Amino acid sequence: MKQRKLKLEELNRISIKEFQETEKIPLVIVLDNVRSQNNIGSVFRTSDAFLVKEIILCGITATPPNTEIHKTALGAEDSVNWRYFEDTLNALYTLRAEGYIIYSIEQTENSISLESLQLDKQKRYAVILGHEVHGVMQEAIDLSEGCIEIPQYGTKHSLNVSVTAGIVIWDFHKQLK
Repeated sequence: MKQRKLKLEELNRISIKEFQETEKIPLVIVLDNVRSQNNIGSVFRTSDAFLVKEIILCGITATPPNTEIHKTALGAEDSVNWRYFEDTLNALYTLRAEGYIIYSIEQTENSISLESLQLDKQKRYAVILGHEVHGVMQEAIDLSEGCIEIPQYGTKHSLNVSVTAGIVIWDFHKQLK
């Protein structure tokens, strides 16, 4: 069967104003010292696609406005709410005080497989994604409710931060929407 590719104007996307008024899933993404501005932009774009409530940028993580972030975010840095904290731990204390359940996305001794994670639609969640080489810092893991691990079956021990964000955000969206 032949299929015609849709033009952008046929996709009926909402405006930034409509996006900001749309109900979001109860999920905050925390970027803990993510160094790649392309990864940051990709997280913004994925967060826009799946109605993430907010992104918290910490430490060395660059903030908008930023040309490199914009290259992959394609304007999502203008639609998705974000805050900056110089210190990741201060961000986590703030989220905890706001009633969020915090998970680190990291491989640890007692991590929970993303496949078996069961979320409660009545609760609010924050997930921490870490530095491209060092991952989530141990002190942030210590402040987390637990750690979530994405099952992997090949030879590599990790995924790119933006790929990880896409998988995790999609799974949370399916459970919380």
